Amino acid sequence: MLIENRIKELNIMLPENMKPGAMYVPVKVSGNLLFVSGQIPSINGKPVYTGKVGKERSIEYAKEAARLCIVNMLASIKDYVGELDKIKEVLRIQCFVNSEVGFLEQHIVANSASQLLYDIFGEAGRHVRTAVGTNQLPMDVTVEIEGIFQMKEESYGERKVL
Repeated sequence: MLIENRIKELNIMLPENMKPGAMYVPVKVSGNLLFVSGQIPSINGKPVYTGKVGKERSIEYAKEAARLCIVNMLASIKDYVGELDKIKEVLRIQCFVNSEVGFLEQHIVANSASQLLYDIFGEAGRHVRTAVGTNQLPMDVTVEIEGIFQMKEESYGERKVL
């Protein structure tokens, strides 16, 4: 329960996993890898951070959105594997930032997601990453993040069937 205790220490509440809003699954497994669908900054299935970063929304606003995407991602993983201590390490995240023309700090927005993963998983939270600016995201959300995680060897067979 080290990871879940760390989440509590950071005063993070993982939400109940929300159902997909379209034709996809939240988590897909191949071997010991978990591929997590793009997570948006939502609470109870409703987007709470919307709009483009730049003039319309601040970088701080976008960083909060990115952190919420990670919280939702971890909730999806926990719902699928049962407990987050089955995760060996974070391998990769891809962060999409709904950006106004001329906004050049997508990497700073992604840093807040990377920092949260490091704060929770320690060195196992360090990962490779892509930060992409886009002109639009679904439901006009400010950020969407997808990820790839590696499970511990003893956890391969212990996963939820969707």
